[in-house]
Amino acid sequence: MGDETLLVALLGGLHLLGFGFAAVLLLPLLRDERIVPARRGEDEDEGGGGNDRVGPTPRPGPRGGGIPLPDAVPARVRLREPARLADLLPAPRRRREHAPAPLPTRTPARTR
Repeated sequence: MGDETLLVALLGGLHLLGFGFAAVLLLPLLRDERIVPARRGEDEDEGGGGNDRVGPTPRPGPRGGGIPLPDAVPARVRLREPARLADLLPAPRRRREHAPAPLPTRTPARTR
């Protein structure tokens, strides 16, 4: 058997093995079984008896406030306007130039 034939046979076998694994993974999708959700029992209801030491847990979700939210801040730029974004943003402030430092004054040397 030549080298080319052996290479083609190995690659073909590898592809067949891959197709087999793909078919095994896709089999559960082809089955027609429906999963029925479990019914809630009496113990799982919120108002049943039980331990009275555990208080009710607060429900997660938004609290208070309305629309708009109290901490909402409008955007600096409205992007729906037909202008360039660079024209809508304010230009950065330039640093002011510092006043030059005063020149040191020389005092005459004292003689004894």
